[in-house]
Amino acid sequence: MGEPETILVDEPRPRVRRIALNRPEKRNALSGRLRAELFGALAEADRDDAVRVLVLCGAGPCFSAGYDLSGGQPADPPYTTAGGDGHWPRHVVEGAFHIWDMAKPVIAQVHGWCLAGGSELMASCDLAYVSEDARIGYPPVRLMSPPDNQFFPWMAGMRAAMELMLTGDSVSGAEACRIGLANRCFANDELADRVLEIAERIAKVPPELQQMNKRCVHRAMEIMGMRAAIRAGTEIQALAFHAKPSREYMREFAQGVRQALDKRDAQFQDYRQGPGKPQG
Repeated sequence: MGEPETILVDEPRPRVRRIALNRPEKRNALSGRLRAELFGALAEADRDDAVRVLVLCGAGPCFSAGYDLSGGQPADPPYTTAGGDGHWPRHVVEGAFHIWDMAKPVIAQVHGWCLAGGSELMASCDLAYVSEDARIGYPPVRLMSPPDNQFFPWMAGMRAAMELMLTGDSVSGAEACRIGLANRCFANDELADRVLEIAERIAKVPPELQQMNKRCVHRAMEIMGMRAAIRAGTEIQALAFHAKPSREYMREFAQGVRQALDKRDAQFQDYRQGPGKPQG
């Protein structure tokens, strides 16, 4: 694919590699190319013995406002999954588990909008640190479908997850920490430095042990059913697209993305109808 066009990669501290989503003019909307470059960079870092910790962040005003809704998704995703009904959520979940199964710990550094696919990407990481201005949510539940990656119940618990799923509202960085979607919340101008401090501490542990430490937590969640439940959720997501409101919304969507999003959020007076206007 040549030199990356949609990510920035640097090593701001010893043994720490940082990957920044770099489509700030699109609020880091997750296009097919960005996702291909991101997963390629993650795989490369996981194989690099000089790297012990990865940090995933967003350039510009936010982490990511979601998937690119302007036709930026290719027919063939960055990784292979079974086709047919429900192909999209299955391949999103497969990507999440690519990160889940990496040997190296991955930290999400989240500021500004973190919506829909952006929130799924954050949830795929092992740790999440957020800024005070972060807004995390999944607005597509209002007229399209449940999330592709149904992580909310596992991270936020039943009551908070139910509220997020039934309203499509977003939560602040501080609230995300309170309900379990994130680890800690920092002032906007402190976030990057504080994340690197934590990454440096993690990097002190030998990688042979660190990957076992990571797997201990993951295996416990798997025994409780997390992986199976998230995979099962892809079938519910696929079924939702056959519901009458979803079909009607998708017809409007085909006639104009901005118009459809504005209509979706108008009665709630948030997202595209509020300050900041995220992508999706």
